[in-house]
Amino acid sequence: MNCLQARQRFFAEIQQPEEQIDLAKAALYIAQEEYPELEVEEYLNALDTMAAEVLERLPQERYPLKVIQTLNYYLYEDLGFQGNKNNYYDPKNSYFNEVINRRTGIPITLSLVYLELCKRIDFPMVGIGMPGHFLIRPDFEDAGIYVDAFNQGEILFDEDCAARLTQVYQQPIPMQPEFLAAVTPRQFLGRMLINLKVIYLNQGNIEQALGVIERILLLFPDSLNEKRDRGILYYNLARWREARQDLENYLEILPMAQDAAIIRQILDQMSQNM
Repeated sequence: MNCLQARQRFFAEIQQPEEQIDLAKAALYIAQEEYPELEVEEYLNALDTMAAEVLERLPQERYPLKVIQTLNYYLYEDLGFQGNKNNYYDPKNSYFNEVINRRTGIPITLSLVYLELCKRIDFPMVGIGMPGHFLIRPDFEDAGIYVDAFNQGEILFDEDCAARLTQVYQQPIPMQPEFLAAVTPRQFLGRMLINLKVIYLNQGNIEQALGVIERILLLFPDSLNEKRDRGILYYNLARWREARQDLENYLEILPMAQDAAIIRQILDQMSQNM
């Protein structure tokens, strides 16, 4: 599997209606660009096997808390899944195959393992895109509980989520209702990719960050911020024509953007180099 084929498969998956997007497949197609030998079916089969083992352990009375308790024991005690607190910004934490292989990851990728098992045992849960810390919750009205897949499946209530937010940002953050809203599959994948983008940018891996941005733009083709960032990366790679196209487009639509002066300065520098 080459990178182009993986990108095409990712694109085909996200073109489907939201409810039909297979998050596990899409996440594995993202990983395939980094790991060309990755066999998607092998990991989907692994998830099927894990779910079958959870089903065997479930009590007859499938109350939500009992199901979550069973999942937690299986994932964190039996299999040893854990949040990677020692090396949080390792890119491997964002690649779904590596999370399954190493049984370690960050909140959103461990949540994906959890969500995929729940889907297979007919206990639907949804992702909750809380700022700074991704959570999941049962997908029924007024569930009132959240699960922190990064912290051993800890069960949280609304006030715990507010405390977790303060902990993440190390200052009080007023809780907004949208912080605990369910995310769509595209938003889920977008958040995964943005995490990866930030990691690569911080590491100075411009080519890899560019590849991630290209996939974010497949999800959200109208994202001006991503086009701006792509233009800046093109500029850093001396791909002047592509950089100019993205940055001029950004200024055309947002001439009064806060960073407009910086973008114009970059365009001026390019004019001198071309």
